[in-house]
Amino acid sequence: MIRFIALAAIPACLLMAGSALAADQPALKGSAAFGDWRADKPGVRRLIRPEDLPKPYATKSASNSAGLADMPADAKPLLPPGFSAEMIASGIDNPRVVRVAPNGDLFVADSEANQVRVYRLAEGGAKPAEQGIFAGNLNQPYGIAFYPPGNDPQWVYVANSDSVVRFPYRSGDLKASGDPQTIVANIPSNHHWTRDIAFSPDGKTLYLSVGSGSNVAEDMSKAPEGGLEAWIKSKPLGATWGSEEGRADVHAFDPDGKNGRIVATGLRNCSGMTVQPATGALWCVVNERDALGDNVPFEYATAVREGAFYGWPWYYIGDHEDPRHKGARPDLAGKATIPDVLMQAHSAPLNIAFYDGRDLPADTGFPAEYRGDAFVALHGSWNRANRTGYKVVRLKFKDGKPTGEYEDFMTGFVVSSGEVWGRPVGVAVAKDGALVVTEDGNGTIWRVTYSGGRS
Repeated sequence: MIRFIALAAIPACLLMAGSALAADQPALKGSAAFGDWRADKPGVRRLIRPEDLPKPYATKSASNSAGLADMPADAKPLLPPGFSAEMIASGIDNPRVVRVAPNGDLFVADSEANQVRVYRLAEGGAKPAEQGIFAGNLNQPYGIAFYPPGNDPQWVYVANSDSVVRFPYRSGDLKASGDPQTIVANIPSNHHWTRDIAFSPDGKTLYLSVGSGSNVAEDMSKAPEGGLEAWIKSKPLGATWGSEEGRADVHAFDPDGKNGRIVATGLRNCSGMTVQPATGALWCVVNERDALGDNVPFEYATAVREGAFYGWPWYYIGDHEDPRHKGARPDLAGKATIPDVLMQAHSAPLNIAFYDGRDLPADTGFPAEYRGDAFVALHGSWNRANRTGYKVVRLKFKDGKPTGEYEDFMTGFVVSSGEVWGRPVGVAVAKDGALVVTEDGNGTIWRVTYSGGRS
């Protein structure tokens, strides 16, 4: 059962949706962009650049986990004018990734319940007309993908913490018709367990993200077997070893799980992946490392470049050396790829979805200026004195390329400096152009629509 408290428990500033838009204001830059939840509201924009990074340990490393509050009575997230949110479902154990089947059904990973749920919404509304448990007896399922890409998939792929499996599927199935087939086995599952998956547009490649097994590879002080020089010559740029071997990477496989290879390294925890419709590029949102201070290093979203190294654990945001590995890998100096969109440190981005809209009829879905942009769910983190995250933001794109700016879109989940009622995780664009958002604080799913200026 979902729990409620009175609206009076929320600060008045969070209830004033009419004053929540700041779209006409210039983007906050530099240290001005390092605010916290009290300044968050729809329309606030930020532009963070690599040169804005403070030095490590400029502040102490905070331990500031959010207390979970009951969901306020009649609460709805704050959105820009013209947008509204309706609850699809509540009382779910741990709703995480949400993906939309070609027929419009919503597939939701209920990770701690070890199952995948499916919801079929009534036409034009948020209430489920039908729902079911598509598959159970999983192991912390997270990523979900349909294969082959297109309108008639034959399989639903699910990424467990330790494997990728697939279930036979026919459009409209509310329950899997057969047992799972293991496609990728023996994925290391401790520490970061959120495995996401995506298919290339042509369906020939299955991508898999595997997060690190630690904060900053504390147990890699010992050289790899055979020596570091031999390792460097035989492995991808920035490849890790020991208990971290094959981790903090994006991997690629054939759809049957064969011919595995590493696409990119040094992505500490790519918890969300998607393919950009306009370009076919694979994108990741990444949780960076902790314990370097309130604003170090920045989180990020980035196109994943073949053969690229993104820094972890030796460097971050380009050529910034982690002091805990000082001098360990001079050969990697200057070789870390700078991510495309930088976000506030310790925001904890967990999922990303592009708003395509090319298949939508005119005058439906979100306004035209949203098309081509991306939405990212920020779960919020414990490692910042004044908390940030706990919202959904919009990454701005122009002609298929990121501008570097991002904008608060869906806020209002924070009750006070000590408590939150919602922690966004999953984002997906429904067939009718609505945005679907999951949050695992109170276990709810939301449908965001736009009707401003329309009859």
